[in-house]
Amino acid sequence: MTAISATRAIGAADVAGVLYVVATPIGNLEDITLRALRVLKEADLIAAEDTRHTRKLLSHYGITTPLTSYYDQIEARKAPALIAQMQAGKTIALVSDAGTPGIADPGYRLVRGAAEAGIAVVPIPGPSTLTALLSVGGLPTDRFAFAGFLPAKGSQRRKALSHLKQEERTLVLFESPRRLLDLLADLEELCGDRQVVIGRELTKMFEEMLRGRVSELRALLQEREVKGEVALLVAGRSGDPLAGSRRTSAQGDRPGGQRTARHHQA
Repeated sequence: MTAISATRAIGAADVAGVLYVVATPIGNLEDITLRALRVLKEADLIAAEDTRHTRKLLSHYGITTPLTSYYDQIEARKAPALIAQMQAGKTIALVSDAGTPGIADPGYRLVRGAAEAGIAVVPIPGPSTLTALLSVGGLPTDRFAFAGFLPAKGSQRRKALSHLKQEERTLVLFESPRRLLDLLADLEELCGDRQVVIGRELTKMFEEMLRGRVSELRALLQEREVKGEVALLVAGRSGDPLAGSRRTSAQGDRPGGQRTARHHQA
């Protein structure tokens, strides 16, 4: 029998514990909800992917809630201890370094364990690289497939792409800047010269959007060192809005792909 728990607020006198899954900024510290700030302030404990990173956010808003580490390498063994604390009545807020916990970040083991223990799991929605890039990418968003980080090893990455190449939905990928050119090369070879949107350093001071065919963006990026966090949209097999056309728009004096850079205070 599946346990059903009602959503319960911090401070309710008749509840045991609650797990709040709290979205935090992906770059710009202003991108956090009032509700998230209240929950972080009122929780008994914050489970953070990197306590040093989260402490900067808390200090910015004057929040002094205690922190404990919760990252990939310790997630499996630490989740039971956190669940035990919630069963004893404590309220815990789960955060990742940036964005929404559990989306290509630690979290699902704690969420699943808490739910199985009958503890209320409450989403505090907010920033996400996934939805931020989709909202400005200009590729179809009625359906999309999130593949996260593909394997770092070349042979495994190509195998993953071979399974994705027939996907008709817009693909969303995360990638290390060091491997971006390798990923683009594999994309062009296995999936064809599709329309791609690359978002780099979203919401940060040197935010940049690159749009064009895979071949064009490969040529553009070979001229420079790529730094910062990178996410990509790849047109689906039959969802390429420019299918059959080789024409792309250019901005500035750059050939090929369209480049849009925004410089603003984080």
